Amino acid sequence: MLQPASKFERIRLAHLPTPLEPLRRLSQALAGPEIWVKREDCTGLGLGGNKARKLEYLLAEALAQGADTVITAGGLQSNHARQTAAAAARCGLKCILILIDAVPGRADAYHRSGNLLLDYLFGARIHVEPAGTDAVAAMATAAEQCTAEGHKPYIIPIGGSNATGVLGHLQAANELLAQCEAQGVAPTHVALPSVSGGTHAGMALGLALRRIAAPVIGYCVSGSAAEQRGKVSALIEQTCAKLDITPPLQVADLVFEEGVLGPGYGQPTAEMREAVSMVAALEGLMFDPVYTGKAMAGLVEAIKSGGFGRADRVVFIHTGGAPSLFAYPDVFGDPIG
Repeated sequence: MLQPASKFERIRLAHLPTPLEPLRRLSQALAGPEIWVKREDCTGLGLGGNKARKLEYLLAEALAQGADTVITAGGLQSNHARQTAAAAARCGLKCILILIDAVPGRADAYHRSGNLLLDYLFGARIHVEPAGTDAVAAMATAAEQCTAEGHKPYIIPIGGSNATGVLGHLQAANELLAQCEAQGVAPTHVALPSVSGGTHAGMALGLALRRIAAPVIGYCVSGSAAEQRGKVSALIEQTCAKLDITPPLQVADLVFEEGVLGPGYGQPTAEMREAVSMVAALEGLMFDPVYTGKAMAGLVEAIKSGGFGRADRVVFIHTGGAPSLFAYPDVFGDPIG
């Protein structure tokens, strides 16, 4: 089995392998393809999520460089920020989070609960910035201040998405294929939310290196397909350069689906609410309002419109994020409101 990432340093933070499970009741209810879920929400670190895989490589690199502080950025309810804070705590590092309050019209819980509450519990130093803030510049400024205070910072990009972070999802692709083989599942499609691009890039590259033809469908939950194509293709190119290999796929091979974003990033849609509620009621499985909920809404709509056949086998990558549900009680019916 090809393991191109195995030569790079890694620290163990995640509970691996994450389960691969059939969603039998959901598949039956939709009367479409057989749907399976790769449970990246079960990585364990900081209540789980796909970012743990990236952080295994990113924090190994930070420690190798002698860093004592990690700095990253994201939205106010960033899953990546929450897991970075947890990983820093595990490794004895300080953590600075630049959180951009960029989703208008949210209830008070959005600014007090969910991932933000966990960030504080993990001991992160949090800087909340207004919408429109240049997150990259803000991280650079925080790093300068950190250095002036006598510390050695390491900047982790938004979403942990760079060539180092993508290595974690190359491993995930190999893990998924081994599980599919063991369970007799031949996936015809892989589906996931595509945002910062690292998970999408790693899965698409990993499958291509194994000559698996199943497309990795990225549901665009934060931007356009053109924007996502640029992000993911650049990450694949950078990762192949890091591995010193020829890219095994072309930009045109990448698959993106729009139509799930709604009024904007982090803004609820009726389709997302329906998808989250459906999966919860049928499978006892929690998706989040920002990423997996919207991606599943896109998959459900594609199934209903005939985009998949009964013979298809779709693996949905559950990237985690359920803690952010507690920041959206108004969307799902506040039981105490």
